[in-house]
Amino acid sequence: MTAIHDTERSGNTRYDSFKSGMDPAIYPLTLYYESACPLCNAEMSNLMLRNTGGHLRFADVSAPEFSELPAGATMQDLLALIHARTADGRVLKGVEVFRLAYEAVGLGWVSSAMRLPLLRPLAEWSYPVLARNRHRIPRGLVRLMFEGAVRRAAERSAAARCDSASCPR
Repeated sequence: MTAIHDTERSGNTRYDSFKSGMDPAIYPLTLYYESACPLCNAEMSNLMLRNTGGHLRFADVSAPEFSELPAGATMQDLLALIHARTADGRVLKGVEVFRLAYEAVGLGWVSSAMRLPLLRPLAEWSYPVLARNRHRIPRGLVRLMFEGAVRRAAERSAAARCDSASCPR
């Protein structure tokens, strides 16, 4: 059985998505990623920490227990480009997955930028090139690119979980 990592407590996530203004046909959105890739792992760690609303689920395709491929996708497909499965079962891939994931964690400005007339075609063209070459990116560069974002996400996540009873004053 595939491990789907829910980073928030379980509940009626379709109803919770509806209440928060997230499209219940899309969220919760399951992201299929490769944790063996430093770049992929850094980006998913960033999203996991920001996923305080529980709109995202994460399936590590490189985990030994991974077995549930989304409909119409092969393991080779999942390793070539990021894929996601919407709440209603549709399978998406590429830049659209990142756009929906960023919206889910409150980074709508990033997804809005990806819709701009000049940036959208650039993102659509460059992402497959980046995905094909992601294992060649030095770990130091990945850390440089994501270290600040992950630190900010961790701080924000800790603050969101903090309540008056459990946080020191």
